[in-house]
Amino acid sequence: MTTELVAEAIKKAGIAWISAAGGESRGLWVMPLDGALIVVCGPGEQDAPGLADAARAAVRLRGDNGGLIVIVEALVERLTPGSEAWTEIAPQLAGKRLNASGTADEVTARWAETGCAVLRLTPADEPAVAAPDLPADSAAAPPRETPARVVVRNPFRLHRVGKRRL
Repeated sequence: MTTELVAEAIKKAGIAWISAAGGESRGLWVMPLDGALIVVCGPGEQDAPGLADAARAAVRLRGDNGGLIVIVEALVERLTPGSEAWTEIAPQLAGKRLNASGTADEVTARWAETGCAVLRLTPADEPAVAAPDLPADSAAAPPRETPARVVVRNPFRLHRVGKRRL
């Protein structure tokens, strides 16, 4: 049951919550391919601390309704630029990358030059955690600090605006 559930969840995945080496889970954009998840992270791409150097990662996948349906351990394999796997998978991943600047070939060349990690996460041969054994807590975390959050002042008004009376 769980292997079919994992295979189906991977097939439909567009985002997965991935944690490496017991760290906090990060929501990462993924591309399903042949029963595995392909992830890109590094400079100018997704921030996934420790994932590129990890051998294993915990992957949390959601169902059609958006709720957690399975947690699976995955083996992490880094694809090296120029390898057969890289030339097959990286252009597919670059083609599906939203808002990428340039063609798929330009994006893959940039990934290779800047040291981005293209990773293949394959489910390990361990039993996955599925219902009814899923954790009861939400696993939600407070928002991380980011320079994107800025305090905004009220807009300047040249003339005083009064309330309308009906």
